[in-house]
Order: sequence, then C-alpha cells, then structure tokens
Amino acid sequence: MLSRAGGDGRLPAPLLLCWLLLLSRLSGAAGAPTELRVRVRLPDGQVTEESLQADSGADSVSLELRKSDGTLVTLAADFKQEVKIFRALILGELERGQSQFQALCFVTRLHRNEIIPSESMAKLRQKNPQTVRQAEEIRALEHLSMDVTVNFSKGAQLSSHIYNICSEAKETIYSREEDVKFWMEKGVDGSMFEVLPQSADLPDLQHCRACADRWKPCICSYALNIEWYPCMLKYCKSRDSAGKTTSYKCGIRSCQKAYSFDYYVPQKQLCLWDEDT
Repeated sequence: MLSRAGGDGRLPAPLLLCWLLLLSRLSGAAGAPTELRVRVRLPDGQVTEESLQADSGADSVSLELRKSDGTLVTLAADFKQEVKIFRALILGELERGQSQFQALCFVTRLHRNEIIPSESMAKLRQKNPQTVRQAEEIRALEHLSMDVTVNFSKGAQLSSHIYNICSEAKETIYSREEDVKFWMEKGVDGSMFEVLPQSADLPDLQHCRACADRWKPCICSYALNIEWYPCMLKYCKSRDSAGKTTSYKCGIRSCQKAYSFDYYVPQKQLCLWDEDT
C-alpha cells in the first residue's frame, strides 16, 4: 500500500503502511525525472524488478519490466498528448530463421484515470525495497484491433516519446483508426498514419495461429501484461482544529492489466509466437 502524509500531519492506519507519498518537495530540481524500482511477481511465480519513471516537467510516466522469457516490456504515458505507448522487445528464435529480437510498438489513446498523474508518480517512495508487490486490483483484459501503422519519422508530432521508445520498431508501430480520429481532431497530421489490410479487404486472410504457410500474410495476436502499476489515487479524510472535514491524498491503488493486440503481418514468420501448440 502507498501512503501520503495528511494535511494535519496524521496518517490513516499509518504504522502499517509500507509506502509513502511525500508532501515535501523531491530533492533536486523541481520537475526533474525520478525513478523508483519495485519488485513484482510474475504469473509463473518468478520475481522481477520493475522500473517506474516520472517526469512531471514533461507530464509523462513510464514503466519497464522483463518477463520470464526475456521479453522487455515498456509502457509510457504522455499526458500532454493523451498518448499511451506499449513496446515489446521479443527475443527471436534463431533456429527458426528469426532475427535476434523483434520489436513491436502499439500506440493508443490515453484516457483519464488510467494511471496516476506524473506529479504523484514522481513522489512515490517505498520503505522496504525488498517487498514483492502484487496488484490490489486485476482489471479486465482489453482486446485491441490495431488497424493502422504509424510513420516513425513523423511520429514525434504525435508524441516525442515515440522517437526514443519505438526506435527499434520503426516498421512495426501500430495504432487504431478510432484513436487516430481523436488525435486528428486535436490537430495531429494524418499523413503519418496508414491503414493496414483487413479481413474485409482480403477474404483469405486468417489469424496466424490458423495459417499453415509461414510466408503468407495473416493477423497476428500479441498478448502483453502489465503486472503492477499505480492506477488510482486514494483519498482520506481528516478534521482540522475547527472540526471541518477535509480530504487529502493518502496513497495509491495498484492494478494489473492485460492487453491483446491484433495486427496485420505480411508473413507468418514475423509472428511465430502465435501458433497452436
């Protein structure tokens, strides 16, 4: 659990809280990027370290963790642009003709209250770094059909974070038409997006798991799980000397969320994880 000092200096059931959201300013320059490392448990029982970074000046947060199979997962939230970026660096199977690793980027709209604000993330502290964290809330699986590609060279117009996060995935940056429409209404240049072939355009297009020919185009599915992230702020109440009740931020709620992305690939060889076993 995460906690924060109240307006009257008291903490709710505070001696049991192992995390603190400090009311005092962070040491160092205001708005400077901060990093917090936490230990989280993966579905297979293994423990990994997750890095959470916050830049209140740029109004963005990111987290990164390595899965048991070696895949490096990154999530970035750009609050200014209302953009969320997922990146997966997947180790390739050299014996099956794959490159050393495959990089995927999925860019979607960031909605309100999906993750705590950058200013609050920057103030997170933990008392016991050795504690293994498990999410308090498991949010529903989100299934996303990625029907658009993003031009890497123009992606910075959408979010400056695309340039750094998706540099290994220049040809595999995917988004959704409904999110693209939202950004274009805000003034984003639509020329950076290109609609991908869909089943309606190619009647023989199958899901890769059902496609026997590794050199045929198909719809690939990639599952991605964020094991632990601060998804909500908690508020507590206190009374001042006059007996007036006030609310103050006193902690965070942690969540786990799974995503499933469907997207077009020109050949099944680029989607060998999506096979029947």
